[in-house]
Amino acid sequence: MYKIIEVSSDTNIGGAGKCLLTLLANFDYSKFQVKVILPKNSLLKPHIEAMNIEVIEVDGIADKSFDVKAISELKKIFKAEKPELVHTHASMSARIAARQAGAKVVYTRHSVFPPSKKLSVGPGKLINGAINNYLADGIIAVAEAAKENLTDTGISEKKIRVILNGVDGLKPANEFEKLALRKRFGVKIGEKVISIVARLEDIKGHEYFIEAAKELLDKGIKARFFIAGTGSYEETLKHKVSDMGLGESVIFTGFIKDVDKLMSITDIQVNASYGTEATSLALLEGMSIGIPAVVSDFGGNPGVIKNNVNGFVVPKQNSRALVEGIEKLLIDSVLYKKMKAAAVEVFNETFTAQAMTKNTENYYMELLED
Repeated sequence: MYKIIEVSSDTNIGGAGKCLLTLLANFDYSKFQVKVILPKNSLLKPHIEAMNIEVIEVDGIADKSFDVKAISELKKIFKAEKPELVHTHASMSARIAARQAGAKVVYTRHSVFPPSKKLSVGPGKLINGAINNYLADGIIAVAEAAKENLTDTGISEKKIRVILNGVDGLKPANEFEKLALRKRFGVKIGEKVISIVARLEDIKGHEYFIEAAKELLDKGIKARFFIAGTGSYEETLKHKVSDMGLGESVIFTGFIKDVDKLMSITDIQVNASYGTEATSLALLEGMSIGIPAVVSDFGGNPGVIKNNVNGFVVPKQNSRALVEGIEKLLIDSVLYKKMKAAAVEVFNETFTAQAMTKNTENYYMELLED
């Protein structure tokens, strides 16, 4: 049995945290003994302890990759625990400490965003590549676009393994449950439900979703448009909705724990990101119950939604393109049913929690036995 320590610097539960929880829920514990290092007061802690997995709390790593003081504390922990492998979810401090302690090191790149010129050209690229190549025996990229980000900043392609995110599929609601949920969310008879589930930040493209909603409603489409999530751009978006007179048709749900309930009545899901997007877990969850999607062509989106198969991939920052994709799905029932079935098929083939965990375990074993 190999001893593994997973390290996360997250205090909240975002996409990386959800992926960690999925791994922990599905690991083969006959092969691996697992502990987790977190910053103090992380919201991940109660979820992990509920799985009877030990959590070690460390100062200085909360929501940041590098902290000089944290390195010594982490090194002491690794020396005492003697893990064969440390898997860090973005923590540079943990990678340095694990390397100094003599453990194998795996690092997961959970995000996709255009690298700065300082890191992608000239000496900066050489230095960044040398540091990251040294500090990891293996690097997991959660999308092909994430791999490209890494190689663009000097990291060796030989170090990188693409392991796509996976999630536990949602349980479909029956017709009685759907009626109750439509009532809860204020959806009227005959209205379609179109949803976007993402942090309310400018780079997530909600403004284009709102503009698309306006155009579709002006065309006479009967629909409700839901924006689920919170973030720093929330007030700006709410002002935009108000200024466009969409207050009754575009609904901000805020943070909802049971977002699966909204998914259960969603007909089409949208992802309009243009600044950061790896593999959207919301898209995967929607696919598991047959929700086609219209997404921007940014980051990992084209790796999840296959154009003309389980949805449409359209140019980023283009509300008109979103309108065209959504409208096709709304007016062509044959096409919609075809893409609905394909969504479930693509999910089951590629994006299950079991597939992600098995691929991660296999990668661990390759590195440990090398």
